[in-house]
Amino acid sequence: MTQLLKRAYVVAILLMLLAPLVVVTGVSLNGPQTLRFPPVEPSLRWYGTLFQDSAWLVPLGHSLLIAACASALSVSIALPLALFAWERNGIAARVLTGLGLAPFTLPPVISALGFMVFWMTVGGYGQIWATIIAHAVFLVTLPLVTISLGLKGIDRSLLEAARVMGAGRWTVMRTVIGPLVLPFIVSGYAFAFVLSLNEYIIAYMVAGFTVETIPIKIFNALRYGYTPILGVVSVLFVLLAALVFGLIGRFGDLPRLMGSERGRSE
Repeated sequence: MTQLLKRAYVVAILLMLLAPLVVVTGVSLNGPQTLRFPPVEPSLRWYGTLFQDSAWLVPLGHSLLIAACASALSVSIALPLALFAWERNGIAARVLTGLGLAPFTLPPVISALGFMVFWMTVGGYGQIWATIIAHAVFLVTLPLVTISLGLKGIDRSLLEAARVMGAGRWTVMRTVIGPLVLPFIVSGYAFAFVLSLNEYIIAYMVAGFTVETIPIKIFNALRYGYTPILGVVSVLFVLLAALVFGLIGRFGDLPRLMGSERGRSE
């Protein structure tokens, strides 16, 4: 009886998680301009419209550019921070790590307001590069955590063995540390990329309607009526996130990334 209840509970949770995606997917398949479920006159019309309409292609390009650049910048900030904290493990290292983790401790709207005031003061408001930097600073926590987990799992005896064999600091970094921590760097980049792609508040507060991203475009489109293309965008974003996290699960050390002490190597 207990086992049956557990299975029923798991099935209920899965249905609750999948139901919104099923509804949104159905809505995206409507032929006419309506948000009905089940879909009326099912068609892939709106999927083609998305990739033909510049009103959607431009925000899509902005979102992909911002996500790609902001994720790379966040990793370039997080990597030296994580290495410094891992090697030194002192007060300064803890302070720097705390600063790296700080963005996620604040409500996004507070961070967005701070970024807006800063960029209006220095003259970067409304620029795409300001949005990239703001996203990178806000999302630096993700690669910092993943890279730190990767460094924590490195057996320091490997480093000592490399040094005994005459390897210098850069050689150790390139031949020992780099390959071992690379999956965690890629995972941190992927996490930051997906969150940047879906982030709305900071992008809106920093650039307003000057640099329109897909989330901003969706909210703007809601003011002029509901069309199935909103469901199309949602489905594509969910599929992209599923693909990214699926690749992390396939090629990365997912248990370690989720905080487990037992990684794939065991």
